[in-house]
Amino acid sequence: MDRRTFLKSALAGSVTTAFPQLALAEASAGFLELTAVQGQANLYGDNSAASDLWLYNHQLPGPEIRVKQGDRVKVRFTNKLSEPTSVHWHGIRIENAMDGVAGLTQPAVQPGESFDYDFVAPDAGTYWYHAHNMSWNQVPRGLAGPLIVEDHGQYFSAETDIILMLSDWRLNDEGVLDTGSFGAMHDFSHAGRLGNWLTVNGASLPDIPLKMGHWHRLRLINTSSARILEIAPDRFGAKVIALDGQSFNEAREVAGVVQLAPAQRIDLALRPPEAGTLPFEMMTGQPFTFANFQVAEAPANDRPLSLPPVNRLPEPDLEDALEIPLVMEGGAMGGMRSLLKERSEDEVREMMQNGLFWTFNGVPGVQDEPMFNARRGETIVLESRNDTSFAHAMHVHGHHFRVLERNGEPLEHQDWRDTFTTAPREIVKIAFVADNPGKWLIHCHMLGHAASGMRTWFEVV
Repeated sequence: MDRRTFLKSALAGSVTTAFPQLALAEASAGFLELTAVQGQANLYGDNSAASDLWLYNHQLPGPEIRVKQGDRVKVRFTNKLSEPTSVHWHGIRIENAMDGVAGLTQPAVQPGESFDYDFVAPDAGTYWYHAHNMSWNQVPRGLAGPLIVEDHGQYFSAETDIILMLSDWRLNDEGVLDTGSFGAMHDFSHAGRLGNWLTVNGASLPDIPLKMGHWHRLRLINTSSARILEIAPDRFGAKVIALDGQSFNEAREVAGVVQLAPAQRIDLALRPPEAGTLPFEMMTGQPFTFANFQVAEAPANDRPLSLPPVNRLPEPDLEDALEIPLVMEGGAMGGMRSLLKERSEDEVREMMQNGLFWTFNGVPGVQDEPMFNARRGETIVLESRNDTSFAHAMHVHGHHFRVLERNGEPLEHQDWRDTFTTAPREIVKIAFVADNPGKWLIHCHMLGHAASGMRTWFEVV
């Protein structure tokens, strides 16, 4: 069943469900207990068959971890799965040993074993956590949860600060997670593992309650393994106030479509003027509704929109920067032919037989030596060139960066990000201060692409 047919039948026959309340993680002896387990959930509505998933604390999504800026986060993670795993704290500028990258910053946590994560959350914003060992297999089975770092002011009430974890699932004709296609080489070499059904906080077509005349903060997190989501905030009156956890000085009205790539976050401010239903649509192809905002009448609230202060991130020094190229090659649709410039046909064929379809600067996968070394405090200007036929979502661990240019044109808003999207044949230039010592991963967050070659690392000393 193709995606369009599936969605058409689903929208015709499904009944919207209540919006799930995310459970806060509870601390024990100073540590939050986080356990990876096998579990089940109904992804295609309450009346569908249950899918076999991997979950944190038996919850989909994983429990909400919410702390104040500057707080110490202590998580005792236990692995009760049948394969090794680890937990990455996405977007948080933390000590390298706590970054959660199995094989680079820590050994993978073996079945039956535990690992203590202990770090300070330096920046307020919307972040998340997810599995980071065999991520292509573990994240799209459900191993993801929200991590919210609040600043010390009160800008939105608890009931108007809403997390929306958006997940793209590949379901079979019965509405059950298709587990047989995990690791498909076609997905690895093409656009990635694209699904055919979206959930919000694990729920199918939920009704999201809002209060008329009150400002809401909507924290959107794309936990999909490959799907770039396209939304249009102006279609339901929302303004953009933060990207990848980094707040703006003022709310920004954005006309048209905004892309939210895997791992990216966008915070919206919304004040519904009247009661009723506002459709929450995805704009990829023909727009379709995957949730509804249900606005209820409420006592008047005339408080103006007030935004939290921006985080203090080190500004890049573009006059004294180390410039690094990042050339993306490989993949299907003729991309593998480009590798013949540096390799023989036999070498390219061997790469493909080993499940490697992509390279950075001609090199597939993580090597023993870093792509580059940086002195602590040195500015890095990374110029990526996408010489493939597919889009990629590039994530830099341990740092935030400014996106400076696309195809040689300086951007009007050189926003802070930790993940940027690059279209086929596009050149994107970013800059950051390498101020966090350690070994840091750079990879595509289309998780199958990372598994099949789009991974490298750099070291800050």
